[in-house]
Amino acid sequence: MVLEEFYKLNNGQRIPKIALGTWQTPNDVVATAVAAAIEAGYRHIDTAIAYENEAGVGVGLKAALKSTGIHRESIFVTTKIPAEVKNYDDAVRCIQESMDRLDAFHIDMMLIHAPRPWSEMDSTSGNRYYKENLEVWKALEEAYEAGKLRAIGVSNFEISDLNNLLAGARVVPAVNQIRVHIGHVPKDLIDFCEQCGILVEAYSPNATGRLLKVPKICAIAEKYHVSVPQLASRFVLQLGLLPLPKSVHDDRIRQNAQLDFEINSNDMAKLLKLDGL
Repeated sequence: MVLEEFYKLNNGQRIPKIALGTWQTPNDVVATAVAAAIEAGYRHIDTAIAYENEAGVGVGLKAALKSTGIHRESIFVTTKIPAEVKNYDDAVRCIQESMDRLDAFHIDMMLIHAPRPWSEMDSTSGNRYYKENLEVWKALEEAYEAGKLRAIGVSNFEISDLNNLLAGARVVPAVNQIRVHIGHVPKDLIDFCEQCGILVEAYSPNATGRLLKVPKICAIAEKYHVSVPQLASRFVLQLGLLPLPKSVHDDRIRQNAQLDFEINSNDMAKLLKLDGL
C-alpha cells in the first residue's frame, strides 16, 4: 500500500510517500481532518505558519495518537517559515513558536515557504532575497543541528534560488515543495532537484479542482475506475514525486490515499502532453 511506503531523504530520514495537505483549513476543522487522516493510515501531515492552523494540527495529532495507540515517531509533520520572514532572528523565533503551537519536542521538517514575499513572487525583477534566504537557512541549519528539526527544506524555490542556497549552505535542502500537477510539470526544475538529491513534493496535485473540468483527464480516471484526484496523485507518484492531496471530508481523505493502481505508459504520455492547466 502507498500509505505504507516511504522515500528516503538525502539525510537518511524516511518520509511517507503521501501527505495530507491542510492549506485553507481552519484550526477546528483541521484537528478533525488530521485525526481522520491518521486513523485512515496517513503518516504525513503538511502545515505552515501562514495557514494559521498549526495548533489545530497539534490537537488532531494528539487525539489520533491517543485513539490509535500509534507512536508520535511514526508520524511525519512538516511546517513552514512564512515567505515574508527574511532575517535570522525572526526565523529563530518562528521555529520555536511552531514547536510551541504544535506542542512538539521536535518538528520532522521545516521549510522556507517561498524565496520572496508573496507580494513579490510574480515579479520578474527586483530583489531576489538571496542574502536574506541564507540568513533564514542559517536559522534552520542551527535548529536541525540541535535536533529541533529532523529535516529542512524549501518551497517554491526556482533553480536560481536553489543555486544561491547551495552555494552558501552547510546542509543541502531535503525537499523543494512546488506546484506540480497534470498540465503543469516544470521538468527542468524537477530534473535539477533530482540531480542535487532534493526530493520534490507536489502541492495542489489536483490543481485546486481544475482537473475535474478537463474531459481528457476525466476519461482516463474513469478508465481506471478512480476519481480525478486519485489519478492526479498517482500521476505525481509515478513521476517520483510526493503528492499532498487536501480534503476535510473523511470519505475523500480515505479515497485520496487509495492509490494502489498503475497508470500505463501510454496514458502517462497522454497526461504529460497536457499543458497550461
